[in-house]
Amino acid sequence: MRPPSELPQAVAPVDAEQAEAALVEHYPRLVRIGYLLLPPSPGRTRRVFAAHALAQRSLQAAHRAGAATVPRPRRTGDADPAYTYVRRQVLRRALAAGRPRRLPFWPRRAALPPVLPSAWGLRLLPHPGGAGELALERELAALTAPARAAFVLRGLEGLADGEVRRELAAAGVADPHAALTEADGVRASHALLVSPEFDPCSLQARPPDLPGRRRRARTALAAGAALLVCGALLGLPGGGWGRGGLTAPPYARNPASEAALDPGALRRVPATYWRRSARTDFTSWPTRGDRTQDTRLLRRALAVWARPGAGVRTSATPGTPTGPPMGAPQLLYAGEVGDSAVVLFHDGLRVVRYAEPRNADPALGAALDFARVDGADEGSSGALVVARTGEGVRYLTAPWVREARVRDLRAPDRSPRPLDRSPDGVTGPLADPAAGPGCRSWEAVELTGGSSERLVTDLGELAPARLTSGAPGSPHDVTGRAERESWARTACLLRAVRSHGVRSVNSWAYARQPLPEDGGTARWLCTRAETWRGAGSRVIAEFQAPSARPATTGAVAARGEDAPECGARTPRVLAGVLWQSPGGRWYVLAAGSGQFASLATSGGVTGSAPGRLLAVPAAEGARPRLEGRLKDGSRVAALH
Repeated sequence: MRPPSELPQAVAPVDAEQAEAALVEHYPRLVRIGYLLLPPSPGRTRRVFAAHALAQRSLQAAHRAGAATVPRPRRTGDADPAYTYVRRQVLRRALAAGRPRRLPFWPRRAALPPVLPSAWGLRLLPHPGGAGELALERELAALTAPARAAFVLRGLEGLADGEVRRELAAAGVADPHAALTEADGVRASHALLVSPEFDPCSLQARPPDLPGRRRRARTALAAGAALLVCGALLGLPGGGWGRGGLTAPPYARNPASEAALDPGALRRVPATYWRRSARTDFTSWPTRGDRTQDTRLLRRALAVWARPGAGVRTSATPGTPTGPPMGAPQLLYAGEVGDSAVVLFHDGLRVVRYAEPRNADPALGAALDFARVDGADEGSSGALVVARTGEGVRYLTAPWVREARVRDLRAPDRSPRPLDRSPDGVTGPLADPAAGPGCRSWEAVELTGGSSERLVTDLGELAPARLTSGAPGSPHDVTGRAERESWARTACLLRAVRSHGVRSVNSWAYARQPLPEDGGTARWLCTRAETWRGAGSRVIAEFQAPSARPATTGAVAARGEDAPECGARTPRVLAGVLWQSPGGRWYVLAAGSGQFASLATSGGVTGSAPGRLLAVPAAEGARPRLEGRLKDGSRVAALH
């Protein structure tokens, strides 16, 4: 409940003629109040015209009602009711101009440039003041609109705090007391409010940006001419805005654009083409699915791809363009998967997945997913995600995949289990490896084709990432117990590269280090995630200390993005950690790849060692700097 000092005053009738007379008599003062209350952001010229517009609009309510109601003065000597009414209208409109917009694209009327008054070809500015006025302008700009109003009503109108609270409450301010408290922080004097700096009725004229105005005029003239030409062309017969056509065509009239929307022009690959194809990638995938002849489904999928509406959920891997097809794409799959109808396209650069409810109910929306797959080879084109639901992830496997099995990376000793597939190559549901809390398991798919077994995993995108092991430049598929044990301790770090457009992830065990105090032998690994777009690769240096549990996740020693380490261009890495021995003592441990001749540390922990391994006693919480010298004599910093 508001205190009595904040309650609106009693009202007495005042007609529009009285309000108009008060406006004419006190016009300069009312315009000054509006100028001081308006936000400073539009600029001084805009504020001048806006302040005049606020004062002139204050009569609209009185004229609309025929007879306005204004506050009755509380005691003899107060301003007359008509002036109080007009001042309150100016105050209310100025405060409305400073409030946040309700919608980002819908400004308030008071924030718009006024239609009247206006001046063409001139900039009208108040006369400049001195340093005191400049300081006051800056302090007022930092206040909220209610606080500016409180300061002006105090200093310019001479109102007591109770009257100020009453006027602010009548103007719609929720917390007048807070506005007064904020206004108390202004250090400038109230006397500066009557300065010519804040008088929008005493102005000086200046020319605008004349060269800029000429450029804008030429641009507007050219745009108008172009609009007239386009209107004339669209009015011609043939499906434009002329007779017989209500909308413009969604595409320009050219064969490639029209073929992109024609289901009959889709490129369909025969079932056995991959056996004789010169390339083993997505271009040799056959067209599969039980709805490949459903013209309506295919037409909807192509139309949504070209012009997705508001009801379409769209996603894309980083760096993937989401524009319409550049021509008739290849149809990979069209069929029903679970409760959805799914269509997969390939246009040479991207794989595009369209999914809608099986009953094609437009109220349930649709999904459109994009993923880059340019430069794919046999190893990276073995499967695509065809559906991701609450049951799990389903893949569409390549035609050369003879068998699909599920292998838990976190259980290296466990045998893989078979993964059922339909005759079209769609697998049964597989649990999302990153779903749920913790990281107790990480299921990957082992694809057997030809003489190779490739391991792929879902990283939240259409194309699963291929997992490999080995030195940079010569990675190979994950085979053997040692590599599976290494991946068992690395799998949970794959969360850091999800939804990043990753094409492949290679884990390289680049060093083994005997630990001090007979702590066993640790392994150093560098895991590098390469992307389809080339840029944005991520590198993780990992320290795997001996553990009683073989699947214990290693410690992250360093990370890097767009770093060349562990790649074919820079096949080396150096990283270090602060490690505590079983006896409780701390050491700085570091290891480099085979190119390093010596290592050294500084910055609170000083030490060096020949070769590519380093172990130096340190204090808990130490943050040393690590560097190494290569065999050719050059110095290299550690991965951070």
